[in-house]
Amino acid sequence: MMGNNIPKKVDESAAQAHFDTVLNDHEQAFEKFFLARFLGLDFEYLPGDAADADKDTCRVSFEVTDMLRNPQGSLHGGAMACAMDISMGHLVNKTQGPGATIEMKLQFMRPVVTGRATCEGRFLKSGSSISFMESRLWDAQGKLATIATATWKMP
Repeated sequence: MMGNNIPKKVDESAAQAHFDTVLNDHEQAFEKFFLARFLGLDFEYLPGDAADADKDTCRVSFEVTDMLRNPQGSLHGGAMACAMDISMGHLVNKTQGPGATIEMKLQFMRPVVTGRATCEGRFLKSGSSISFMESRLWDAQGKLATIATATWKMP
């Protein structure tokens, strides 16, 4: 096991309380949809003072919790992929309107075990119908853990 303090089981009452809160508070809207709430994502668009169309980064951060860990005690790759895809998709939506992931590739470089994970989605090349994007995820110590590249179909 990668984390010595990682419990062998998820706390059932904490998981149920979290699920109930998410179920009651979610909306089918950007930043508020069920999965974003379940992961506990916080959103920030940068630069902060730029108009929406001029934002170049969507920063998403969340706590690594027992519910998001794999059997080895580290953040599950699927949870990372989900947060990274959301960081890119929310930037697309903020700057151009809803889009869709056509493909995404991830490179996992190090495990994330505890603390706050942060990923930043940005455009590598923005087009009117197809865009190329990237998201990078860092652990709580600021060490790069995962890189995702993706192709997006624009609205």
